[in-house]
Amino acid sequence: MKALAISTNKGGVLKTSLTTNLAGVLSENKKILIIDTDNQGNVLVSFGVNPDTAETTLYDVLMGAAKVEDAIMNVHPNIDVIPSNDNMSFLEFDVLRDADRFTKPFELLNQAASHLKDQYDLILIDTPPNLGLVQGNVLSFADEVLIPFQPEGYSMRSLVKILEFIEEFKEDINPHLRIRGIVGTLVDSRTTLHSEVLQQCRQFCHENNVHIFETIVPRSIRFASSVAYDGKPATLTDKRNSLVQAYFELAEEVFE
Repeated sequence: MKALAISTNKGGVLKTSLTTNLAGVLSENKKILIIDTDNQGNVLVSFGVNPDTAETTLYDVLMGAAKVEDAIMNVHPNIDVIPSNDNMSFLEFDVLRDADRFTKPFELLNQAASHLKDQYDLILIDTPPNLGLVQGNVLSFADEVLIPFQPEGYSMRSLVKILEFIEEFKEDINPHLRIRGIVGTLVDSRTTLHSEVLQQCRQFCHENNVHIFETIVPRSIRFASSVAYDGKPATLTDKRNSLVQAYFELAEEVFE
């Protein structure tokens, strides 16, 4: 595996946290590239950088206005980022209105950045919470998908939808795409709802031959405070709390 997308169609489930904290763990001995495809630009925010200050972003690259190398920013030893900001909000509109030029709209990321797979040990891709053009480019580029799952009332419905979308995408566009697994996030094991929904998810995954990781990422204020005060993901600051330990254990499971 050279490129792992952290993807789901639901917002607020720690996609960026998973992306940046796994990068933090792996950067101890691997060269990591993070591609931020979400217009919120929170990957750079996680490293204490305002995404609006980026001179070149993924939008510029995908629109053909810049080379991908021009967008790469080093944010920590062994961690580079291709950033996004609000400009990504316009990508789908701009591509679709110029269909004569963009004849393969799901191949933009592949065309611009596939050669980077040979330059990094791993590429992690943070994604927006929808299933549009950007997500299509990510799934065309990625080798595998890690799906975060927050055990709330309607979470199973969202999980089924993203799994169906990925299977259809495999059939039509990227037959080599694999689901790496499901990871429970923002889990509060003290609540009956979370325990029950997480158990439903495990049962569903077992019945449908989908891998679900044993490690869960607990609900914690540590991630937010780490970004706010340290300007770094939690795994690059304090390695003595349950949240950081969860990310290290998850990395061991995902990348064993």
